[in-house]
Amino acid sequence: MLSRLRLPWDWIRGGSNDESTYREEEVLREKRRAQVGVVRRALDGQVAAAAADGPGRVTDDADLAFLYRPGHAIVRNEAAFERVFGFFGQRQEIYTGNIERVPERSSESGILVTLPARRDGLDDVLATLDEIDDAFERGSGADAEVEQHTREHPLVTPDHLLYVTGYIRPSLCPATEPEMVRTKTPWPPQNPDDSVGKDIRVSVVDTGLWKGALTHPATDDWMDGVDCAPKDEEHVDPLAIHEYAGHGTFVSGVIQCLAPGSTVDVEGLLTKGGAVFEKDICEQLHDALESKGHPQVISISAGTYTRKNMSLLGFQMLAAAHGLDDGEETLVVAAAGNDNTDEPFYPAAFEWVTAVGSVDANGKRSKFSNYGDWVDVYARGSNLVNAFPEGTYKCVEPPNVGQIRTFRGLARWSGTSFSTPIVSGLIAARMSAAGENVIQARDAVLGAGTAGGTDPDGNPIRIVGPLT
Repeated sequence: MLSRLRLPWDWIRGGSNDESTYREEEVLREKRRAQVGVVRRALDGQVAAAAADGPGRVTDDADLAFLYRPGHAIVRNEAAFERVFGFFGQRQEIYTGNIERVPERSSESGILVTLPARRDGLDDVLATLDEIDDAFERGSGADAEVEQHTREHPLVTPDHLLYVTGYIRPSLCPATEPEMVRTKTPWPPQNPDDSVGKDIRVSVVDTGLWKGALTHPATDDWMDGVDCAPKDEEHVDPLAIHEYAGHGTFVSGVIQCLAPGSTVDVEGLLTKGGAVFEKDICEQLHDALESKGHPQVISISAGTYTRKNMSLLGFQMLAAAHGLDDGEETLVVAAAGNDNTDEPFYPAAFEWVTAVGSVDANGKRSKFSNYGDWVDVYARGSNLVNAFPEGTYKCVEPPNVGQIRTFRGLARWSGTSFSTPIVSGLIAARMSAAGENVIQARDAVLGAGTAGGTDPDGNPIRIVGPLT
């Protein structure tokens, strides 16, 4: 008799506690491999995965620490560029050349450079940046034009890859893929006052907008305030909905339900496997912030962990150039991530960003939600219902690999990706209702929250928005 091959996710079907725990971990590792595989294919392999235990790449994508652009780095400013250029010029026995600027790139969010190859075969980004760290010794070069080289103010960093939250290092996230629903109403429910959010502009940085939601009979009641530029439209094959499609549409719908009078502009920046390189997203945000009628709120349901927990240099420079770090005109609200860890997840972990974790309908921290003293507020992020492309979707992640799901304009989804637009929508609603600026509205929304106990580190959890 032939015995059936036991797949890593067979723990769901039973077994001892030890065996179930082992198989659960194997499911999570398989998820990581599947999710990184989506990104690698979308970027034609032009992405690298850093190992957690040294300056090298992983041999198994299940063990990655973060993703980055191979052969490239971001340098803080002109003075830092000259300093790094001098570093390579003195070490030609190790490197095959020097750094070079990537042409036709702006410098408002740092300078994108190519790094020279190494003669010793070590990783041309991770090993090289370790050597730069050692040489600079945290800013001991005493160059008055160069800020101290620290985790908060790095001189040179990888060009990290940001991704839709919950898709690269999943721990206990219950719904990394959208689920079918029978309900015909969204959750959170629609605000009956169509004027709430009037004259407030919210930018959703995400996968783009499936414009079918604007006229679909299941969602046209609340999606009419959402729009995007032609380049940001998400095109979906109804016979084969692609991975992470509809994410930006869903997020924008949540905001519209809470602040129906607001104008929601969807920026299609995470179009390749739900991911985008840091420098690319910063340059497009720079263009949006330079335009007339720039947003008062930027909602970002994406992020990344970083090399040595250093801050994202591109975002740091962008914030300084546009005053995002004082929040007087534009506030950034970002997802805290879905890995049940207190490790900083950027851009949410910046002090000037409002970081949003997730709670369930009972007000308990979601098992998947990141936490820590850098998370500012929590909102419900489990089992939300909103707009999603109509068509069929084939699951790519265990334990549901190959399962076909049919959607008719709505989906159920979970994650800090979706608690984030709740906070963004509440702030937009408060601004219009109280005539407050974005900081006043943010402070009022957070101040009106309720206590939700403490996180695993003992930090108080503050909950805003509806739960049931």
